[in-house]
Amino acid sequence: MELTKIATQADINRQWVVLDAKDKIFGRLIAEVATLLRGKHKPCFTPNVDCGDFVIIINAVEVKFSGMKLKDKEYFTHSGYFGSTKSKTLEEMLQKSPEKLYHLAVRGMLPKTKLGRAQLKKLKVYKGDTHPHSAQVAKNSAVAK
Repeated sequence: MELTKIATQADINRQWVVLDAKDKIFGRLIAEVATLLRGKHKPCFTPNVDCGDFVIIINAVEVKFSGMKLKDKEYFTHSGYFGSTKSKTLEEMLQKSPEKLYHLAVRGMLPKTKLGRAQLKKLKVYKGDTHPHSAQVAKNSAVAK
């Protein structure tokens, strides 16, 4: 009988993955990002260990949505005070702060624990096609288009 190996922090080899969001469907891209951040694509995946990769998303504003989501879908915020409820449409969020939009979507697919918050910190989102992480990506990168 062979025992299953449990991954430890010393066993983990993190990669930098660059994803181009141009003309990709938002939900499918977010599902792929969540898998990469958790490390579920690796054979050494352990649910209680952060074994995921760093993910960089470029061209964040050029992602596609199906149906009328850009006009109809709304995001609500509330400070806790009476009358402080504010809402923004998906289109407004995508134009003003795509980083926040991607973080909200990915956060919903990660564990709601300290581990999930640590995994979310490895996500970097940029509006354009350039990013400041070129030094890290040059060493060991997996570019997915």
